[in-house]
Amino acid sequence: MEQRINIYEKGSGAMQALYSLGSYLAKSPIEQSLLNLIYFRVSQVNGCAFCLDMHSKDLRAKGETEQRLYVLDAWREAPFYSERERSALAWAEALTRISGGIVPDEIYNNARKHFSETELIDLTLAVITINSYNRVNIAFGAAVGTYEVGQFG
Repeated sequence: MEQRINIYEKGSGAMQALYSLGSYLAKSPIEQSLLNLIYFRVSQVNGCAFCLDMHSKDLRAKGETEQRLYVLDAWREAPFYSERERSALAWAEALTRISGGIVPDEIYNNARKHFSETELIDLTLAVITINSYNRVNIAFGAAVGTYEVGQFG
């Protein structure tokens, strides 16, 4: 897809709202490696090539294994994700694929076993934020493949 609008250049004022959420989440008690894994998984669900390129590069630069990235789409069947990661992935998918109203009790109760109230709020904001970035990038055709590690902060 050809880039329609360079939202990061032309929409810098509008993008400040998302940037501020990112700044907040950078200080979250949730480990950044988990947040980046969530960003990658939500981007898979949404089909955002720009974010997949960006987060795969960031994850690899921070030491994430290729194996875990390759099979993330099948995280339920793969043995190399912690229970905390699995809980976060289930929460992220439930929020991303809203179709039947409230997040199922089973997913919520499992998330509460692994995350404090503050962490669950932060995890929810992280999912909202990456969903927003995905939609902006898909709408305006962000230039896939151009991201360099650390480019946005």
